[in-house]
Amino acid sequence: MKLVFVHGWSVTGTDTYGELPQALTKLADTELKLDIQHIHLGRYISFNDEVTLEDIAIAFEAARLRELGDETFSVITHSTGGPVIRAWLERYYGKSLIQAPLNHLIMLAPANHGSALAQIGKSRVSRLKAWFDGVEPGQRVLDWLELGSDGQHVLNLHWLTYSFSEAGIFPFVLTGETIDTSLYDYMNSYTAEAGSDGVVRSAAANMNFSYIRLTQEAELTCMGFEGDCVSRLTLAEYKVPLQQCAFEIIPRASHSQGVMGIMASVTHKNASKKRVVSSILDCLSVGNSSQYADVSQAMVLRTDKVKKKQRHSMLVVRVTDDLGHKVTDFDLYLLSGADFNPGKLPKGFMLDKQKNSQNGNCITLYLDTNKLVSAAEGKMGFKIVPRPDSGFSYYRTAEYHCEPKQVSLDTVFLLFCTGVKAG
Repeated sequence: MKLVFVHGWSVTGTDTYGELPQALTKLADTELKLDIQHIHLGRYISFNDEVTLEDIAIAFEAARLRELGDETFSVITHSTGGPVIRAWLERYYGKSLIQAPLNHLIMLAPANHGSALAQIGKSRVSRLKAWFDGVEPGQRVLDWLELGSDGQHVLNLHWLTYSFSEAGIFPFVLTGETIDTSLYDYMNSYTAEAGSDGVVRSAAANMNFSYIRLTQEAELTCMGFEGDCVSRLTLAEYKVPLQQCAFEIIPRASHSQGVMGIMASVTHKNASKKRVVSSILDCLSVGNSSQYADVSQAMVLRTDKVKKKQRHSMLVVRVTDDLGHKVTDFDLYLLSGADFNPGKLPKGFMLDKQKNSQNGNCITLYLDTNKLVSAAEGKMGFKIVPRPDSGFSYYRTAEYHCEPKQVSLDTVFLLFCTGVKAG
């Protein structure tokens, strides 16, 4: 089996992954016949501010053709490498996955739904020890990584349509949820955020998410929690992935560095005891749908033990009007309980709220799922107050009330609301 480690940015050595490659070679079943190769994307593209994630995906295709030819391969990525390979897969094989020369896609701590740290600015990000070992990312890539970016939205919607097993492709996400205090930045609390590895939230790595599209009715209905008459938001579309993606939280693993980093902490002495090593070997042993299901279930059971009943989720909300224009000025309320009242939500359920700096119509909420579920009584709702809300041309307030257990609280919601312009 050809196993490719993808190295990005200005990396030219092989120590990014610690001694993980050597450990896999040593501990792998001889039947796998592992043949490890490294692809350094820095040899194919410069990582300046103008370079986009799509440019890097194109560079990977050039690297693949030159270094692998048409040979089938499996790949291990870290952090932004996960979205890069996913973008490559969509660009070149999205319409016919069965033609892709890919067997296993193993993503370590991937920023599939972005990172809360991306918004703090390029110069500050490059100073964070937890972020790519201090390598400065380009601005366009940071824009993609910012929570709720358009690039994430488009790529992740494509993911919902894939049937991987039918194409002989087996994707996996392995991520940590432990904070390495030596990497903590006292000026930025995101580096010690609950439910994250110091850079990427587990919810933002997980590819098992839901897409919900709500449309606003023209008529007014007296359904507001304050007795207001508002427009009703109705469920127009609800999608989940055609195939669930194997997902595991690795114990005692942070994003990077040699002490607790999910990959760089692996040494020849501790490799046999490292959960990430044995999990990767489990991933590489998968050769059919039945085996994939078994490994996925085993990962679920191990993750349940690691998380100890702590659960976090992200809600990514995008708002446009009926003409497709972005609505950039709005208030968003979460509603809960029998009367769909925001006052029923418990203290501390909202862990973070971040508006995308490039797309003012998108906001990402980070939630304590257990607290939210305890107050929901099987019901959840949303109230959106867009502006302008008066004058010659204005927007109407809208609410969505789900039916009992109509919408489950998944790891990530991609909520898309289309509004009706009135006036």
